Amino acid sequence: MKTEMKTEGHLAITVHHRFRQPAERVFDAWLDVRLASRFLFSTETGEMVRCDIDPRIGGRFVLTDRRPDGDVEHTGEYLVIDRPRHLVFTFGIPAASPSFDIVTIEITPEADGGCTLRLTAEMQPEWKDYADRARQGWAQILASLEAALDVTGA
Repeated sequence: MKTEMKTEGHLAITVHHRFRQPAERVFDAWLDVRLASRFLFSTETGEMVRCDIDPRIGGRFVLTDRRPDGDVEHTGEYLVIDRPRHLVFTFGIPAASPSFDIVTIEITPEADGGCTLRLTAEMQPEWKDYADRARQGWAQILASLEAALDVTGA
């Protein structure tokens, strides 16, 4: 019997992004402290003051962005790490809610050496009013990932 991560009533939002960089570089950025601190949950007005990543199945991450109105801590646990095509992790902001979303990243290499990334976030039902904002946030994270890869040459 196959179990699905999606639970009845959860809302799945999906964003796509095309990268010029190869799948391996895009995938590795999600697990690299130096790069993740540049794009993952960071804001223009904030400063990333903590980025801890334990890149293994069952490993956890904590990223804290210091914003004008206070620190925002983002946490999660890695459920699937299948380099360079598939990454699944839980995601939450403990100060906002005790619940966690499930984020699935699928990366498809392209013939020109780049790749396409598809990110699906399965949100808890209580966050349905924030679906559009969450979609925009994840799209911004992917754009920031591309910028971080361009700047670092990584």
